[in-house]
Amino acid sequence: MSNARVRLTSVLAGCALAATIGLIPSSPAQAEPEIKNVQARVDTLYHEAEQASERYNDAKIELDELQADLKSLRADESREDESLDVVRDQARDAILRQYAGTSLSAVGEVLAAGEPGEFLEQVSTMSSYQRLQQGLFDNYRTGLKALSIRQDATRKRLDQVAEVEAQLAEEKATIDAKLADAKELLGRLKEDERREILSRGTADRAPAPAADVPASGRASAAVAYAMAQVGDAYVYGAAGPSAFDCSGLTMMAWAQAGVALPHSSSAQYSSGTRVAASALRPGDLVFYYSPISHVGMYIGNGMIVHAANPSTGVQVTGLYSMPYVGAVRPG
Repeated sequence: MSNARVRLTSVLAGCALAATIGLIPSSPAQAEPEIKNVQARVDTLYHEAEQASERYNDAKIELDELQADLKSLRADESREDESLDVVRDQARDAILRQYAGTSLSAVGEVLAAGEPGEFLEQVSTMSSYQRLQQGLFDNYRTGLKALSIRQDATRKRLDQVAEVEAQLAEEKATIDAKLADAKELLGRLKEDERREILSRGTADRAPAPAADVPASGRASAAVAYAMAQVGDAYVYGAAGPSAFDCSGLTMMAWAQAGVALPHSSSAQYSSGTRVAASALRPGDLVFYYSPISHVGMYIGNGMIVHAANPSTGVQVTGLYSMPYVGAVRPG
């Protein structure tokens, strides 16, 4: 083999080796930026799903109120319809009597009256009869108008119910889509990388900090219930007994203390006395993001218990682990 051919063979072999080395990661650390990006994207998808879930909870509250209002309107409409039936029957009878000659008979009696006093009495009777007829027709017109107003109100409530039901379906579709995206994204990772992402934050689950700051009064029952759920699953729209979303957990916790809260983080923010961060006590509800879409319960020592997301479930974490908005004290 000539020297030139040997040199060419050596060059080609070196290029192939360099290309092969280039395909092999120099160290596992090079995969870390990708894992961090996936973690950030999954967290974003979970938060977007939670925002849709809380809007779903708000819409359910609105739908319950609309349906209660609709039931009342329908009851009013039914009563008005029954009342109108009575007036309708009276007016119909008046018309039949008139065409049967009742009013003509009354006129004949007036003309046949001999004494002035008797004549005036008959005229008065006839006028009363005519006023009675006019009153029946006036009542009928008024009843028709009242019924029409109630029917319009019922139709409007029905339209509002349909709109809210459509909103519920839309928010549910958003939740499902975000969760599907998160699962698909996690599915692209190798098993060990996926375990690393799903296990992040679990170190904060230990409930030890709560023991140092005991809750008092009714709050103690709420805190005890919430802490007993640490490790339970996070499910959008759930309120126990073994899975919760953020507002479902706080709602059920305070229910143990006899305090009724709505199943909505934004609605719960209006369900108590506002409390400064410096004055927080165990049992106070703390809220996050703008607009508000997450709620947890303060347990003392700068810690909260909350239903976090589908990866971590119910856990204990720091007060400022998310963008803090404010706090309220229920009861």
